[in-house]
Amino acid sequence: MAGARGAARRARSPAHGEIAVAEFHKKIRDAFEVFDHESNNTVDVREIGTIIRSLGCCPSEGELHDLIAEVEEEEPTGYIRLEKFLPVMTEILLERKYRPIPEDSLLRAFEVLDPAKRGFLTKEELIKYMTEEGEPFSQEEMEEMLSAAIDPESNSIHYKDYIAMMVVDEN
Repeated sequence: MAGARGAARRARSPAHGEIAVAEFHKKIRDAFEVFDHESNNTVDVREIGTIIRSLGCCPSEGELHDLIAEVEEEEPTGYIRLEKFLPVMTEILLERKYRPIPEDSLLRAFEVLDPAKRGFLTKEELIKYMTEEGEPFSQEEMEEMLSAAIDPESNSIHYKDYIAMMVVDEN
């Protein structure tokens, strides 16, 4: 019901919706331009995930793959054009899709993996969970997470510290 009320409210105040769209367009263009090295309104397809994440969205690898397929040319060129990316990304931001998982949910997830409530997971445990369960991390994703998460002295992840570092501030 809240969604219907919100839609009705937006329908009554088109100026607010237009302002939000204009703000999203600027954010998307700014993020896109960082990777538009030739200044020709195209970016390497491999940069799209980074651009999307810089806009506060956290799609899974499968969702990212689908999204790229949606904005890619009929004959893939290895590049994504701003004119195809902009409307799709605007819609994602308007719908608040791919929002980051809340901090308390992340903490509960780590606690499930740490039944002894030690407050940490060893590097070996983390690798096992991230590569053998659910949607497995790729080698590159695993290396990136380990470099950010693992304390080199203890060779473990103190997950409360890691979550605090990872959480996106919504404001």
